[in-house]
Amino acid sequence: MTDRRQRQKEQRAQKREQEKKRDRRRELRRRLTTGIILAVIAIGVLILTTTDFSSGDLPSGYQGFRNQPTACGAEQPPPLTPMSFETPVAQTDITPSSRVTATVVTSCGTMVIELDPEGFPATANSFVFLAREGFFDGQVWFRVSENFRAHSGDPNADGTGGPGYIIPDERPPSDFDYVEGVVAMDNRGSRSTGSQFFVVIGDDGRVLTPSFNVLGRVISGEDTLTRIEEVPRRVPPGSNERSLPTETIYIESVTIEVSGG
Repeated sequence: MTDRRQRQKEQRAQKREQEKKRDRRRELRRRLTTGIILAVIAIGVLILTTTDFSSGDLPSGYQGFRNQPTACGAEQPPPLTPMSFETPVAQTDITPSSRVTATVVTSCGTMVIELDPEGFPATANSFVFLAREGFFDGQVWFRVSENFRAHSGDPNADGTGGPGYIIPDERPPSDFDYVEGVVAMDNRGSRSTGSQFFVVIGDDGRVLTPSFNVLGRVISGEDTLTRIEEVPRRVPPGSNERSLPTETIYIESVTIEVSGG
């Protein structure tokens, strides 16, 4: 074999070897790319199957209550729908002479509250507006103090939430007595009343000063208040009062009825 033919043969062999190396590199890249794609798909599927998107927009304080057993042997209702409003819409069917009741269905039973649109018109209007919007549905009783008060109306379930607006101060007379069954709006001082409310569940309510807008009185369902007060509780962080329910008491619905006026 001549030197020329030998060189051509070696060049062909070298070329084939180079082509084999390129093919191996391409195959390796293809396999790596396929592996990465499959890994990404697997991670995505895992995220989709383990993430609870239904509660992703719920306040963390409220979500903590969702993770507890439901009180009084009831079933857990659907979660609240976060809402915010610039101002309450006037409820034109409510007049000072109207008889307005709110039927509040809870995990521990039903209570009926008679509102006072004559003495506290802005308070009654706001509550009725929010109830008709479904604002209270799915909320919880986030604080229950023995022989004192049971609190609800806060979508954050920690005493910080509200409807997005403030209603005027409508204080009761200086000699008003917050007796058992009175329902009033909670606040953090003047010009801070929103959607949070409390029901007086014992004689200790008499220590309250007339600094809370009065919503009305419970006219039916005292046994429900008793069951709410009997739900197990613990002391929350930063407090010395055993007032945090360890079983969640929900407001399932609030139905408004208006007559007269």
